[in-house]
Amino acid sequence: MKMMILKQGSNERFARRSVSGRMMVLKKEEIYIGPLVLVNREHPIQKEFTRSVRLMPFNDNYRDILLDTKTNALLSLLLKSVGVNDEIVPVSGYRTSIEQRMIYYKSLIKNGRVFTEKFVALPDHSEHRTGFAIDLAQNSDAIDFICPDFPYTGICGAFRQKAADYGFIERYPKGREAITGIAHEPWHFRFVGYPHSKIMQNNDLTLEEYILFIKDYPYDRKHFRICEKSKEIEVFYVKARPETTEVILSEDTCYQISGNNVDGFIVTIWR
Repeated sequence: MKMMILKQGSNERFARRSVSGRMMVLKKEEIYIGPLVLVNREHPIQKEFTRSVRLMPFNDNYRDILLDTKTNALLSLLLKSVGVNDEIVPVSGYRTSIEQRMIYYKSLIKNGRVFTEKFVALPDHSEHRTGFAIDLAQNSDAIDFICPDFPYTGICGAFRQKAADYGFIERYPKGREAITGIAHEPWHFRFVGYPHSKIMQNNDLTLEEYILFIKDYPYDRKHFRICEKSKEIEVFYVKARPETTEVILSEDTCYQISGNNVDGFIVTIWR
């Protein structure tokens, strides 16, 4: 059996078609790469991920705010679909490890340890290091960098209602602090990609919970399926083996593979 050659994208593997019965070989370090990586206090960013980051400016007016290229493109489409002009503005996107460390320790000095541990992730444990996270604010004369105002009403509410359709989730919802390790942050959105954003929304799951949820649909058993617009989408989990992991896909499928930054891969297939 011949091996499949995979096309590399920014932070993900993606191919338009596969040939029947062709095999993919995934390296162990690839569990740390992709739009579904879990980043929190227990699971820091790994060096393999940082090497894969591809960034671009939010737009010409905010060239110092960087995002993953695909994340930025879909965020732009989302904002356009809501009809945003300048009512919503970006506050913080990608941060280097040094920037995150400075923010963390400045907050310790200014706000104290209790506040800082609630709202600021530790260096190398921040989603902002991925390029998949964006803090947004309702435009005003005074915007708080750590806790910007992003209400559930008006155009901010309209943005939130459509976010999952474009692959975004509100990463730190109210009432899930014990699970995420971060206080409620209505301004912080994370790109995980569609259909995962929609599955998480429909099942009221945080990313931590989704990583566990999808393990109930392993590669060699029943897969999670949803149907939309005459297309079937299939999602399943593959546990990483010590060295390499083999996955075989059927023919004529579009697929995406993302590591979870924990112990394996999440495979998405569009039929």
